Amino acid sequence: MLDVRRLRLLRDLSQLGTIAAVAKIHTYTPSAVSQQLAALEREAGVALLERSGRRVVLTPAGAVLAKHAETVLSALEEAGAAVAAAGNELSGPLHIGAFPTAVRTLLPEALVTLGRDHPRLELMVTELDPADAPEALRERRLDVALIHDYDVLPTAGGQGLEESPLLEETVFLAVRAGSGFAGIHSAADAAWIAGTPGTVCHAVTLQLCHTAGFSPRIRHYADDFAAVLALVAAGQGVSLVPQLAAADPPSGVRLLPLGARRRTRIAHRSGAAGHPAVIAFTEAVRASTAGYLAH
Repeated sequence: MLDVRRLRLLRDLSQLGTIAAVAKIHTYTPSAVSQQLAALEREAGVALLERSGRRVVLTPAGAVLAKHAETVLSALEEAGAAVAAAGNELSGPLHIGAFPTAVRTLLPEALVTLGRDHPRLELMVTELDPADAPEALRERRLDVALIHDYDVLPTAGGQGLEESPLLEETVFLAVRAGSGFAGIHSAADAAWIAGTPGTVCHAVTLQLCHTAGFSPRIRHYADDFAAVLALVAAGQGVSLVPQLAAADPPSGVRLLPLGARRRTRIAHRSGAAGHPAVIAFTEAVRASTAGYLAH
């Protein structure tokens, strides 16, 4: 019988590429991961790993088993969802991940609804960048998450996850009122305010500027859009701001709509779509999003 925990390690190795990376996300030592994968090889009766230079790679048999491991893990999620659906009342923790603007605008009303309708559900919110959410879901640190990408820089959660669309927003170029900017092409020589490197917002700033034919001269790094808009109002540069963050800009800021769109999705592990807590969250956040946009 193949051990499910070891199958998860093999699946993660197929996605992350190194034993060190697998060890990091599971808070194991690399030696412990290697030992568990060696035990899985004994259970399978075939070689699953082989050396390639200084790295370990999956053998053809290992790649086949890693693919089936994804199916097994998804089936376990479905089984857990079915058991939860057979219960009389939702209870226990629900770990929710979301990016900062969603935490501020879309989540509060959804949390109120969930708390009212399912008082035994323990709601736990973690604010994080969308780039970090897929890994947190696969590691089971989150049960459901709001993630986003941009149409000019599409991304996908990857193996082991399912997503459904929630919202599309206009992206604005935020400039100081009274400035002569007419769009992103006119901001080639401007100072820029961007998200910290490694975030989705930073990547899309580079992408949109490169598409416009220049590399942005980034002067400030800020991930909170309220801080970004304050810096723009103070004449410290221009920045990209999505619609949710631009609902109430400070005086002294002008917003120029661009052709780009930010796209928010609801993500969870494959097989968890039928879990009643995931269903309840999805319904609540869809209702709160519709209500927020209607205001």
